[in-house]
Amino acid sequence: MEASGTRRFAPDEEASVGELVQQLSRQTSTLIRQEMRLAQAELAEKGRHAGKGAGMFGGAGVVALYGGGALVTAAVLGLATVLEPWLGALIVAAVLFALAGILALRGKTEVDRATPAKPEQALENVQRDVATVKARARS
Repeated sequence: MEASGTRRFAPDEEASVGELVQQLSRQTSTLIRQEMRLAQAELAEKGRHAGKGAGMFGGAGVVALYGGGALVTAAVLGLATVLEPWLGALIVAAVLFALAGILALRGKTEVDRATPAKPEQALENVQRDVATVKARARS
């Protein structure tokens, strides 16, 4: 008997069907546990990388926000050389609000296309499969 509890049979020795089924059951459950541990380790590693990546994306977003603020300030100061400073700021604000409105309308359209939040095609396929199985079970 080995340490894992799996008995090895000599070439001239035959195992009964019950022993073979029992051995298969033990080996299958051991294999499944090992595969689950491997999957868990892989997901943990990928999770660490995803967390780092998300943090870097967040940092990039903050830096981009500051860059956008500097760009808006440059636009206001540029217009202030030609117009009154308050009028330059007003024009830049109006352009930014118009852009925000356009983005909001496009975003609403995309959200409306995503609802209802259920996998309609997958549900239809499952319903069709169930109907097929029922029809074949009756015949």
